[in-house]
Amino acid sequence: MTTMPKVRKYRLRPDAPLVEGVDPVEIRRSVLNGQQGRAGDDAVSVNGRPAEQSPGASAAPSDMGGPTSPPASQTGEIASPAEVESETEIAAIRREGLTGRQLRMARRVAHKHGLAPTSDFDAVRLLRAKGIDPFSRASMLDIVRTAATEAGSTAARLPSTVTQPAPPAVQPAPMPGIKVPEEQAGEIYKIQRDIAQRRRRKTALLFTRLAFFVFLPTAVAGWYFSVVATPMYATHSEFVIQQADAATGGIGGLFQGTGLAVQQDSTTVQSYLMSRDAMLRLDADRGFKGHFSQDWIDPVQRLEAEASNEAAYRVYSRNVEVGFDPTEGILKMEVVAASPEASQEFSEALIGYAEEQVDNLTQRLREDQMSGATEAFEAAETRVREAQERVLALQEQLGVLDPASETGSLMQQITTFEVELRQKQLELQQLQSNARPSEARVRAVEGEIARLQALVSDLRASMTESTGGAASLARVSGELRIAEADLTTRQLLLQQAAQQLETARIEANRQTRYMAIGVSPVAPDEPTYPRAFENTALAFVIFAGIYLMLSLTASVLREQVSS
Repeated sequence: MTTMPKVRKYRLRPDAPLVEGVDPVEIRRSVLNGQQGRAGDDAVSVNGRPAEQSPGASAAPSDMGGPTSPPASQTGEIASPAEVESETEIAAIRREGLTGRQLRMARRVAHKHGLAPTSDFDAVRLLRAKGIDPFSRASMLDIVRTAATEAGSTAARLPSTVTQPAPPAVQPAPMPGIKVPEEQAGEIYKIQRDIAQRRRRKTALLFTRLAFFVFLPTAVAGWYFSVVATPMYATHSEFVIQQADAATGGIGGLFQGTGLAVQQDSTTVQSYLMSRDAMLRLDADRGFKGHFSQDWIDPVQRLEAEASNEAAYRVYSRNVEVGFDPTEGILKMEVVAASPEASQEFSEALIGYAEEQVDNLTQRLREDQMSGATEAFEAAETRVREAQERVLALQEQLGVLDPASETGSLMQQITTFEVELRQKQLELQQLQSNARPSEARVRAVEGEIARLQALVSDLRASMTESTGGAASLARVSGELRIAEADLTTRQLLLQQAAQQLETARIEANRQTRYMAIGVSPVAPDEPTYPRAFENTALAFVIFAGIYLMLSLTASVLREQVSS
């Protein structure tokens, strides 16, 4: 019968239960020496159960992010209280779900503080034991990785994650402890010093470029605006183009009196004032070139003595500004000159040119409208006069003032004579009804009847027949009626022509434009330009923007080339 070996019981900590196995002193010695071995051929039991693998003994991820194979289960090993506590903490850290990048950063921070962790999780544990947060921003900024080509030397390579290999089957080999070489700290210090030097050099180069491309041009511009630039005087004036008030119906009446009604005319006047024609007229009338060619004006604003019209026009465009407000229909003009009197004189001359241009805008249209209506009225009036003269000539020629009255008079006479003729015929019949009528009286009545019949026949013949070379009354009446009808027609056409003439006159008046001056030009008593502070600030913004755009462009191109 085989006897079981005697197993001693030990207490690892005062508050821990009894543990059967090998002496903890031997376990502590083997751990400190980096050895892992078997405690005996028999399985070591804890509290009567086989010993299990420690939860913290699982393989930690390597520096490359790939897992390592877990070590084989070992029997007969007893961990010290410190090791058990460290494994417990490591297991808790594993459960936090840290990323591979965080673990590598923790190892680098641990090596920077002179610690020798056995794994990435152990690095986290050691840093937290010393009161250092391995994931703080300050700790990350202290870790600088520099390429060997930029530093000019071989960069220090950080140690990779160290894991405990599986023990050999027969005899465990001792695993030496990992130590950080002192040269690594020196290399890191050199890298940090090189980075600081490069930062100082780049900062100095940046300020040099800013001084050369931004500050120096701004200083030159400020010196020019403050010292060299000739004071200029600006005269402001405002005027508006108005339309004659006329009653217009329909949609056109909605825009009556608004800026939209004269927007086209205002734009035309604005374009004319800013044209070369206006500049040439101003030079011919007021001596624009001679004023800006004076010797006491600074070279930037001075015009050469024999300058061309194009050079003078550039100076004119720079010193004369005409703006148009479409909402109110107001034209605002600013004229800049080297003296206040010249500025006011130029403004008044340009306003006069604008008035002439406004008058010429609709002059041809108004003349065309009035000329057509006037010609039609004059022609109708001439025809009426001719028809009236024709009627008068017929009346004088025929001796008949009114054919209707003449015809009525003749018909009245014929009627009277016919009535008398009937009476005489009745009287004759009465005389002949007697048995023995008086021959003398009968012959007298018969003679009167014959005379009356002849008279009525003559009167009727005078109305329809021409006698003695004179036209008949019917012809005279017809010609006069035709002439009178023509006269009536010409009179109606004359009335229509008169109405057309009046309409054209109203339309021409509506097309008339007037220029009203709202703000008269007044010479200033103080210089308006240059504005030294505003112009210097604007120059600084412009130069800074140019430098920024060039820097961004160069950076993008350098990035594209390097990639």
